Amino acid sequence: MVKPGRAQIRYATGGIFMGRHLSIIVIMPDYAKLSLNGAIAKLPVFKGTEGERGIDIRELRDRTGLITLDPSYANTGSCTSDITFIDGERGILRYRGMPIEELARKSTFLETSYLLIYGSLPTAKDLKEFTTNVTRHTLLHEDLKNFFSNYPITAHPMAILSAMVCSLSSYYAETLIARTPEELNLNIARLIAKVPTVAAFSYKKSIGQPFVYPHNSHSYTANFLQMMFAVPAEEYKVDKDVERALEILLILHADHEQNCSTSTVRLVGSSQANLFASIAAGVCALWGRLHGGANAEVMDMLERIRHDGGDVKKYIDLVKTKKNKIRLMGFGHRVYKNYDPRASIIKNACHKLLRKLHIDDELLDIAIQLENAALHDPYFLERHLYPNVDFYSGLIYRAMGIPTNMFTVMFALGRLPGWIAHWKEMRGDPGMKIGRPRQIYTGPTLNHYKPLAQRR
Repeated sequence: MVKPGRAQIRYATGGIFMGRHLSIIVIMPDYAKLSLNGAIAKLPVFKGTEGERGIDIRELRDRTGLITLDPSYANTGSCTSDITFIDGERGILRYRGMPIEELARKSTFLETSYLLIYGSLPTAKDLKEFTTNVTRHTLLHEDLKNFFSNYPITAHPMAILSAMVCSLSSYYAETLIARTPEELNLNIARLIAKVPTVAAFSYKKSIGQPFVYPHNSHSYTANFLQMMFAVPAEEYKVDKDVERALEILLILHADHEQNCSTSTVRLVGSSQANLFASIAAGVCALWGRLHGGANAEVMDMLERIRHDGGDVKKYIDLVKTKKNKIRLMGFGHRVYKNYDPRASIIKNACHKLLRKLHIDDELLDIAIQLENAALHDPYFLERHLYPNVDFYSGLIYRAMGIPTNMFTVMFALGRLPGWIAHWKEMRGDPGMKIGRPRQIYTGPTLNHYKPLAQRR
């Protein structure tokens, strides 16, 4: 819930803007008053429950003819939300007010999903019903197997995942619009249930192995691991430590406020596109190298170090001198100016799993050396370049046997409940309007058509 606060700060400035007199008076945190050639816009300043403040500019253009310009929306709040709170300076992440540390230690992925989507932790009855609904919808329609057979073996799993999520909508036409809460809840359960099956099938397709069907006796994460790594020729037993590490990873990735893919889901959903189409759009946004591909880039960096002789000190020196624009992937974060709270959680799970599995992997050895060097080097400490969640998640996925091209798919599995929660919150907002950003035009002025013969 957002509400106006009490005035505390006053700031005033003035000048000429495009030949017009412009003055701004900001009275924080009650309102900001902007005057342009006598036209005055009094803009409310809202305060969130955690003290965040924002100027409401919805009437700015109507009153002054001005819009704001904020490429990449780094300083623009596109919505209010009750779902996730982040304080990057203090390293805080909470889902519905609950610290991520508590959820990672005590909760399960399905329980956390329920919390994000429905706003509170479920009762025992609610959790059982939710878990049962998800479990009973893990199977895909048999016709969908034909989709997989027609993809080339080189198809990227994210290409398959996005297409298959959108294709699911064609199989549930009777509930697609979700006119009732029951129909919406059914579609939510279907998505959470079927996306792991789609992901595992896409992996099996890429390595030429037969699909392994889900089994209702397994937990959510164990079911996924079984579909990924079991083969019909022999028995497969899910390692409990691997299962728990995956559970923690999914919880840590379940939501992260208004990131690129979540904003995409909201923007697409604002057109009243169905839930399946909106989530498919989020998958495509996550596929981008600068968003969901970060942990894969960590593994690429480790490969480069190995191919160069495995000299970690040499690589760190190159980073510090900025030679050849060498960067340390998986360190630092755009939002967190301190330690990424998710990284401190997953670091312990990562080292525990590596010790348990006794994996002899040169890349993992290089990663541990890199981590130790960066955590003790003043250059990185002064710049708050701590290992982030992408650094450790890539190591855990590799230890589990998940290939690099599946890393972003794993991210999508975790982020799914967050996407659904934001879509549901947005669609339930009575003030929702279709998203339609403005622009500042910088192209040619009035220009007239010339016949082809007159063009030079």
